[in-house]
Amino acid sequence: MLTSLLLISCGEDNSSGTEQFEAPSVEAPEATNGIVDEPVEITFTISVDGGYASSSVTAGNGTATIISEPSAGAKSGSVVVEFTPTAVGTGTVDLVVADGDGQTEDATAVVNINNTVLVSDNITSETTWRDGRTYVLGGRIAVEAGATLTIEAGVVVKGQAGTGSNATALLVARDATINANGTATQPIIFTSVADEITPEDVDAGNFGSPNLDPDVSGLWGGVIVLGNAPISAQNDNGDDVTEVQIEGIPSSDSNGLYGGNDASDSSGSITFISIRHGGSNIGEGNEINGLTLGGVGSGTVVENIEVVANQDDGVEWFGGTVNVTNVLVWNSGDDAIDTDQAWAGTLDNVVIVSAADSPFELDGPEGNYTSSGHTITNATIYVKGNGAEEMIDVDANTDVNISNLLFFGLATDENGNAANIISSDYPDYAANTNGYSIIGIQAVIPSGLTAADYFTGGLDSEVTEVAGISNATVGADASIFGWTWANLSGALSSIGL
Repeated sequence: MLTSLLLISCGEDNSSGTEQFEAPSVEAPEATNGIVDEPVEITFTISVDGGYASSSVTAGNGTATIISEPSAGAKSGSVVVEFTPTAVGTGTVDLVVADGDGQTEDATAVVNINNTVLVSDNITSETTWRDGRTYVLGGRIAVEAGATLTIEAGVVVKGQAGTGSNATALLVARDATINANGTATQPIIFTSVADEITPEDVDAGNFGSPNLDPDVSGLWGGVIVLGNAPISAQNDNGDDVTEVQIEGIPSSDSNGLYGGNDASDSSGSITFISIRHGGSNIGEGNEINGLTLGGVGSGTVVENIEVVANQDDGVEWFGGTVNVTNVLVWNSGDDAIDTDQAWAGTLDNVVIVSAADSPFELDGPEGNYTSSGHTITNATIYVKGNGAEEMIDVDANTDVNISNLLFFGLATDENGNAANIISSDYPDYAANTNGYSIIGIQAVIPSGLTAADYFTGGLDSEVTEVAGISNATVGADASIFGWTWANLSGALSSIGL
């Protein structure tokens, strides 16, 4: 009888008769992108003929932890590693896989690390933009009702280019909160993607743009904060309304509504921020201001604000009750300070340098609702030669009390006459029955002219001529603005501030 014996093996026998398996195979993914301090998951694909036993991981320019792996004895699967980058540059993650026979194989994944985060969706929950990073606005980004955006000191926010309905902006809707609190040594910078400034520049005290001049404007939108405080407005039918759509935002976006009945409403706090190169065009005569405050309530903190080279106004209020302190507007393409819709707050300590139109365009109610009016005090205005024709644009409807203003840099025309006047409508404003007034003005008057040449309609009685700004006893405390680009560039010292 003939007997046959058939032996089948999944591996090769070695000289001792023990089955020999192929070494493990480990495949790393293609290079991926990461953000400093933000964990990223990296998946390695493995094949283990001799059965999976274990893995170990090491990292360069970061830390790594295995968070998922196959079960013991598995022939294939994946190992998922969580890698947290440490610094901008290149990171590596090296994974070593061992099988049941102790055979090992490794592979290395590469991570390209930067500190730039693209923001393309609205913010709908509690969110923090962290120091050391640049956040790029990929469009009109709204902080929606119920959400809070915290921006840490030293953060750089850049808006992509866009006009019309595609203009980029950071919009804080009603019932949303923004806490953007920079410091004098680490301000928060809002600018264009064309600006090469980095968080590292800010940390080093280099707050100016390394490549854009301080008169380049219209490259992105701006910052818009909206609230529930009262406004004075009417609809197209002439009816009084308590809420309207903010200018610069399409009516299809309900996040653009502002106004209400809560005078003490809070939208959060904004301190030590610099907004630059904004004001992109939305439509005919419709641009975004550097900082827009629509129906913002008195519970909101707004202080230490710089606006540089905005194509439209520097700061504009649409009603509301918010108080604002320490504002510097440099090279605004339109008005530096603009007030509308019965704003009922105070603006204290203001420096205005080279507004293309009026340093102040001040309006009042647009509906039947009237407030107690607003107050502007302690302001220094450098008109810069042949700048705006009207230094303070007021009319019969203006509801403002102004005091302690210092004007210098007043211009003369080609015939030697005054080129800047207070406002052609000042007599109408002065006739108001609510007691609003402009008082306490000091001015450096060009040789051969008098205060009456510039401050017409009887306002010259409130003007004291001074030989130079060093002789003035009113105006802003310019030392507050030592942290600004305007100061660090020498623009303030060049005009004597």
